[in-house]
Amino acid sequence: MMRLALLMCVVMCGCVTPGSAEAVLTPREQAQRLLQKGDAPAAVAMLQKLHAENPKDLTIARALAEAHVKAGDADAFLTSIAARQDAVSYYMRALVLYSRAADASGPAVEAFKKAAELAPQEAEFRYRLGLALVESEKYEPGLVELQAALQLSPGHVAWKLPLAKALVHTGAQPQAIEAIRDVVMHSTSVADVKTAKAVMDQIADPFSRFPASAKPGLDQAMQWLYTSDVPQQAILELENILRDFPDIAVVHALLGLASARIDDAGRAVEELKRAIELDPTDGKSHLYLAEFYGNRQRTAQAREHYEKAVLLNPTLGDAWSRLGDMAVDRQDLPKARENYAIAARLSPDDMGAHGKVAAVYQLEGDWAAADKELRLVIDREPENMEFMLRLGLLHTEKFTHMKQSDERKATAAEAEKWLTKVLDEQPENAMASRALERVKGP
Repeated sequence: MMRLALLMCVVMCGCVTPGSAEAVLTPREQAQRLLQKGDAPAAVAMLQKLHAENPKDLTIARALAEAHVKAGDADAFLTSIAARQDAVSYYMRALVLYSRAADASGPAVEAFKKAAELAPQEAEFRYRLGLALVESEKYEPGLVELQAALQLSPGHVAWKLPLAKALVHTGAQPQAIEAIRDVVMHSTSVADVKTAKAVMDQIADPFSRFPASAKPGLDQAMQWLYTSDVPQQAILELENILRDFPDIAVVHALLGLASARIDDAGRAVEELKRAIELDPTDGKSHLYLAEFYGNRQRTAQAREHYEKAVLLNPTLGDAWSRLGDMAVDRQDLPKARENYAIAARLSPDDMGAHGKVAAVYQLEGDWAAADKELRLVIDREPENMEFMLRLGLLHTEKFTHMKQSDERKATAAEAEKWLTKVLDEQPENAMASRALERVKGP
């Protein structure tokens, strides 16, 4: 734990971003910029020319369909391409139709299907068809198309989100969780990870089959446990439920948590193990048991259950973070970095998660990556003194490793910038003062 404490004191450096003229945009980038600014008619004109020059480019075709929808002339666009029988034209028709609720589950699906029939080796067409089918609640044919799309183009991690949904509705829950795990571990999109969490919440909802007659008692127990913080009363309510329904896993899990609150360790472990026995697919019960063991310094047992928790439910950010802490204690920095990165992905607004990722990068000597993580926090919280200090301390450490005078000078200047900001607000900050003296030298 000492190493973890030291790790959390380490600070990452901020990279200087030199001012430079904005790069010249390509026509495609200009069109995308116009769409972002809301000038859809101008984007249409530019994209029509690009599409004529590159009729098989699906990115341009997709942007053109989007531009026509946003410009409000989708019907005219559909008329203009009605006679065209190639796969890309069917694809664009389908995209426009899919944007309309009335056409999304019928005409759009048929157009996507035609595009896929004309070009069965084009992964994008199979994916769009699969997505439209799943959204139309046609899960089995949607699953076939999505699996085909991923076989043709396995690198599209985001495509596994509708795949997971289809798998859930066709009874393949373990495969659905595996698809969600891939998204959580590899996607860089905040939206994708948020969707993955939502799908996982549906899979792992412990109250989905909860008896209606026991719901008032459960609500009262939750009130006692989480709002009023009176675990003894929560225990009484939960015991009442178990008299009529003795095999509800989530009630045993809550009893375990309540028992832990009153330091009844024996019963806490017994109830949490019973919850796991009743529902071996629930990752949260493993998380609760892991945290119980971790709080009592039983590291081996805690690690075992944290690992089971993320295996069963890969969206449990707290479990990934604790596994990162344990990896730091073992000095397994690559594993710590991986676990912390997943935790940060699952909780993008958790500044502490980004701080842990940054700290590991700093221990590994990857200054640029560490700087990036710390600046994510500063960008969101410009007045965050803790992370300004960490940036200053990181540059101070980097300064000690620089050999060339120009690098040392630039690094010292960056450290001084952040440390001075901290001292302006916290003149008594001894850590910042010592670091500033170090980079200024005698």
